[in-house]
Amino acid sequence: MPVPPENPPQGVSGGTALDVATWLALRGYPVHPLAPGTKTPAPNCPACRGGQHPPQECPCRSERRWCHGFHAATTDLRTVREWWEAEPGFGIGVACGPAGLVVIDVDAHEAPLPDRQRLLPGIAIDDRVDLTGLQSGFDTLALLAALRSRPHPCEDSSTLRVRTPSGGMHIWYRLPKDGPRFRCSSGSSPKVALAWQVDVRAAGGYIVAPTTRTAAGVYRPLPGARLPAVLPMWLTAELARTGHTVETGPELTGAPTSRRQPLPRPIRVVRQDGQRVFASLVEEVRACADSPEGTAFSEKLNRAAYTAGGLAAAGHLTESECRRLLLEAADHARPHQPRRNVLIVEAGLRAGSDRPIQPKERP
Repeated sequence: MPVPPENPPQGVSGGTALDVATWLALRGYPVHPLAPGTKTPAPNCPACRGGQHPPQECPCRSERRWCHGFHAATTDLRTVREWWEAEPGFGIGVACGPAGLVVIDVDAHEAPLPDRQRLLPGIAIDDRVDLTGLQSGFDTLALLAALRSRPHPCEDSSTLRVRTPSGGMHIWYRLPKDGPRFRCSSGSSPKVALAWQVDVRAAGGYIVAPTTRTAAGVYRPLPGARLPAVLPMWLTAELARTGHTVETGPELTGAPTSRRQPLPRPIRVVRQDGQRVFASLVEEVRACADSPEGTAFSEKLNRAAYTAGGLAAAGHLTESECRRLLLEAADHARPHQPRRNVLIVEAGLRAGSDRPIQPKERP
């Protein structure tokens, strides 16, 4: 068992780099050194610089060296102390995957505005929408939140937010217990991206911790919470929609299209897949907006509601949040029939609640 230091560190708001690194490690966030004055990992040892071995097989890990960046991240207090006592000027990186973090990295770089259809991947922005003044990730993330009728994450004081030296912002969230895992992405990627100039730091990446100083300035925590809040469900759904999900289990299918049809056998899934599966079903409903007919909208909405009812009954999700997301997606796809949308959702939720979706039993 690690022994906490005699003088507790001040947290992400102040103290030495060792103080902050220790504070993070004590809370389960694996840390690793960043080269002094930079936001890049400290260089490998000479043997590893030219080596071709996988980081997971590197012998330096057992010798408590910092080779291979976030792959060496640790919560071991003895190792953390040795690293930052050897070089007090090290910055601090946090390995997002092992820490269970998803960090929304909002950029404010000067760059030409892309075509409007690339601002929010997968979302068609009508030509009537005035984009005057849009110039950064703050604007595209605000636009996404507005389209989903949700608060702007940059104003979410319930979670840790960090101002970057370049004028951007890191919004720290933690994954819900047993929730889906997500991958990193760049806001300029043509394949997987949440929004233009909005990067995602998650599994397979790291984030610069608050108080780290670089040549450009200091990463400063903003007023509000000093710990990450749980990732909001609407952002979970958006990350799933845009292809950020790291596949971890089987898909969930087979819900009935009405209560009068025979009910299937109880579906068994790994608990962590619940949110991922629900998000994908909601996106199927939302995608029906692309065509006014011929998309099996009612069947897709019923299946999504039925599945949500089973997931909520088993404790994977909350019914109220499922209902809200289902109705938002349904009204987006078929805005002319809000009353019918409510009837389908309520019927599906009730039917699904009679058949809880149980966690898969492991051998």
